[in-house]
Amino acid sequence: MNVLPGTVAELLYLVAAVCFVLALKGLSSPRGARRGNLIGAAGATLAVATVLLSTEFEGANLAVVLGAVGVGSVVAVPAARRVKMTEIPQLVAVFNGVGGGAAALVGVVELAEWSGTGGHVATTATAFAIFVGSTSLLGSLLTFGKLQGTVSARPIVVPGAGPVLVLALLAGLALAVGVALTGQVWLGVALLALGLAFGALLVLPVGGADVPIVISLLNAFTGLAVAASGWAMGSTMLLVAGTLVGAAGTILTIAMATAMGRSVTGILFGALRGGSTAGSTQASDRPVRRAQAEDVAITLAYASRVVVVPGYGLAVAQAQHTVAELVTALRARGVDAVYGIHPVAGRMPGHMNVLLAEANVPYELLVEADDVNAAMPATDVVVVVGANDVVNPAARTDPAAPIYGMPIINADEAGQTIFLKRSMRPGFAGIENELLFAERTQVLFGDAKESLAAVVGALKEV
Repeated sequence: MNVLPGTVAELLYLVAAVCFVLALKGLSSPRGARRGNLIGAAGATLAVATVLLSTEFEGANLAVVLGAVGVGSVVAVPAARRVKMTEIPQLVAVFNGVGGGAAALVGVVELAEWSGTGGHVATTATAFAIFVGSTSLLGSLLTFGKLQGTVSARPIVVPGAGPVLVLALLAGLALAVGVALTGQVWLGVALLALGLAFGALLVLPVGGADVPIVISLLNAFTGLAVAASGWAMGSTMLLVAGTLVGAAGTILTIAMATAMGRSVTGILFGALRGGSTAGSTQASDRPVRRAQAEDVAITLAYASRVVVVPGYGLAVAQAQHTVAELVTALRARGVDAVYGIHPVAGRMPGHMNVLLAEANVPYELLVEADDVNAAMPATDVVVVVGANDVVNPAARTDPAAPIYGMPIINADEAGQTIFLKRSMRPGFAGIENELLFAERTQVLFGDAKESLAAVVGALKEV
């Protein structure tokens, strides 16, 4: 099926690489995210088509390749179209793990094809791809399980986890050296198995709010594994794409850790010294000031400035359209109502931005945490919708709290705080929020969408 000359194929690969760069540029802003996604998809489609049209397949190999593409499309397209907004991080984790696993399997296949005759540079890159790719595979599947609830969100620490993790890494390095020097397939298979074990040992001790950051880190791992595969196979396209994914994942991991006031090493190894989040779900029985929808409507109607802080609970309730209706109604009454967006509200950076974009919320109404905090003392009411950890003062006041040091939205500095909560269970970090029990705080219990609809209805009567 080799119908494209080599120079044309290389030119098309260059176009695809430019598409990937433009895609990342678009994804850096909510305004350009949709366009960036489309450009990236177009680049990937072009790259796949170029491979098919410029490669001389032997025997039934073309049928196998097309069959694999078909199976992948049949599985992935319905999954992506049906996934709920609240489950996007899980989908990212699965897709990321599949990419890492593919890089590892390609490495093993390459070793089999070379039969010990591959150059040391190629076998070294292949060993890296196998170990890192398999680590990303099982690690990503476990993060999926933790977010989905099929694996405990609490840190799972096996006896002697620290030394075992170090030994697994050293054994992986030794096997990688063996693969690099000999190119033996059985060593590659052993390295793949050890990479899977290392991925489990790395991810199981991570708990609670740290999981999304690990997803981003594993995404970087997958990118690096793909880049190494590209180096070993002489594929510029894989090398460029993998490098871009690896760089983007690394940058995102660091940005998320910084936003939470955590170090990446603390996130990965905190549970080994008792410092990781636990993800408790035990509800508090302490009394709070309960509010009714009518009370909340009156409070908001006579406020001058209102900040709505959305969180994961808003996504679960699919209440983005209702909260947008509330803010629109308030602004129509002359209230300066905006959204306070914390960078790690929800499960991934940009989660709230995308959610509110679905409701056609003007981008200028989405105010970042630093800017919101600057005007918080002059804010009359903060409405916290399904968020908890990102407004928890323990991040500033309690050194023992797992979120201590994380920058938060200072809702406690506003005149009043209204929490919309389904229950008194803690947030994803698994700790109580003392702001719930403050004198100037009221709690409106119920499904966020239903509660907001009731407030909007009552506001029309004020």
